Formats: sequence, C-alpha cells, structure tokens
Amino acid sequence: MKTIVLISKDSVLTNTIIKGIDPSYHLITFKDIASALNQIYQSIPDLVVVEIDLKDLAIIDIFTNLKADPLFSQLPVLAILSEETSIPDWSSFFVDDYIRISDLEREISPRADLCVIRSERIVEINPLTRLPGNISINKQIQGRIEAGETFALGYLDIDQFKPFNDKYGFSRGDEVIKVTGRLILNIVKNKQPRRSFVGHIGGDDFIYIMDENLLEETSAEIIHAFDRLISTFYDGEDRERGCIQSKDRQGNAKTFPLMTVSIGAATNKHARFSHYGQITEIASRMKTHSKRFGGSSFRMDKRHFSA
Repeated sequence: MKTIVLISKDSVLTNTIIKGIDPSYHLITFKDIASALNQIYQSIPDLVVVEIDLKDLAIIDIFTNLKADPLFSQLPVLAILSEETSIPDWSSFFVDDYIRISDLEREISPRADLCVIRSERIVEINPLTRLPGNISINKQIQGRIEAGETFALGYLDIDQFKPFNDKYGFSRGDEVIKVTGRLILNIVKNKQPRRSFVGHIGGDDFIYIMDENLLEETSAEIIHAFDRLISTFYDGEDRERGCIQSKDRQGNAKTFPLMTVSIGAATNKHARFSHYGQITEIASRMKTHSKRFGGSSFRMDKRHFSA
C-alpha cells in the first residue's frame, strides 16, 4: 500500500482530504512539519501533501533542504495553497504540484495519483527498499567527481544471504534486505544529515557516500548494529547453534554461519578519478578483500594514485 504524509494544522482541511483521497492509500496526518519529518526520514512515503503559507519561510526552507538531499529528491510534494496566495516562483520553490483549498474536494484524489505516478516514471528507485538504484547511484558518484568534491564510498554486501534465503524463503529474505537498507540509511543520515547518500545496487548490495573522515566510523556502527540484529531473523535452534543447514551454489548440503556484512571502501582524497566506475571498482575489490577476514569486516583503500 502506498503511503501519503499529510501536514496541516486545519482539522477541516484534513478531514476533507481524508474523505477525498483514494482509500487505497495509507494516509498519515501531522499538524506540523517537525513531527512529520521523523516519519519521512524513518520511512520515505510515496507523497507528501502539505498546507503551505508562503510567508512561513521556515517550512519552505525545510522542504528546500529536504528536496536538495539526493535521497529525497524523488519524493513528490503537493502543496495546498489558499485562495489569496499568489503563484510562487517555482524555480526556487521545491514542490512538484499545488492545489487550491477550494479545489480540494474535487481534485485531491486525481492530483495525488498524478504526483505519485509522475515520480515513479521519472525517478528510478528500488521497489523493495525505496532507496535510489543504479542509475541514481552512478549519477551521484559522477556528479561529485565532476564537481571536484572529496568523498568516500562504502560498498556493503551481506555474507551468507543466499543460503539464508534458500532455507527461510524469499519473504524473510526480503525483510532482511529492507531492514539492512533502513539500518544503513538511519546510521548514515544520523552521522551526516546533509550531502550523504545511500543507494541500493540490488539484491544484498548497498552503496553509501559520505565525507571521507566519517565513513570508517559509520561503517563500524553499521557492522555493530547489523551483528546485534541479524540473529533475530533466524529460528531459535539455528540461532543457538550459530549456523544453518542449507545448500551451496552447486546444490550440495552444507553448514553456513549466520549472516555477516563485508564492507569495502574507497576515497578520492588521495586519488584522481574521471569516471564513477573507477572508484566503485576499487570499493568492490576492497569488499572482496574484506570477505577474507571472517565475520563482519571493513577494509578501506587509502592508496595515493591517479586512476
């Protein structure tokens, strides 16, 4: 079910939207932006509908900053404007559409549908985790390279995920993927609220981009949180044994340890790159190197060179 976050102090307006919105949406209402932000950060909705007074510079600034974040740039925002409000300068007003209060009863449902459909067509996101996918990841990295930014990139892979998925099924496997994506997102955003980025390559592989001086500490927190949480996905007997019986890629029965994560990282602090593939390749190699150490592990390439 798709989720809409509605922000309005006006109870009459809120009730009008509740009655008019398609019941297939899960509608969560808030009276102010501060309380809504926590919901938006914790679980990205499919649409934000917000009553906006253009004289309220604080709320406009909040949404400007939110939409400037690569993670939330795809989040459609539908503004509700009063009849007296003049049309704003859209070049500096980060919403995707607007609707007058007088048109709410008639227009809210089709306008909400249009915003959601438009965002799905334009932006490529992973349907399971709601995180940006490969196209967005590559654009993020290339854009930072071309802008001359110094950054670090972490490449995370879940070890022993396939045997777990084979034994427990896709439903539980999907839950592991979703929780891991949310875990990475929360930790990265808590460490660096702005100019950080989290993406889902696909399967059990994730990318996150941060300032170089924050990535190693953040990776350690991700490992600690994952290791503390992951055993809860196993049945009691497997959890006590610390391993499961499943099949390897050749179909042979084998014993596998509980899932861990391997993280490889690279930075352009001491290296020059011209293409996103160069730094992701190094991070991928470091991830493979990290797997050799057993358990959850992090390894970062800090060599000085030009790629």
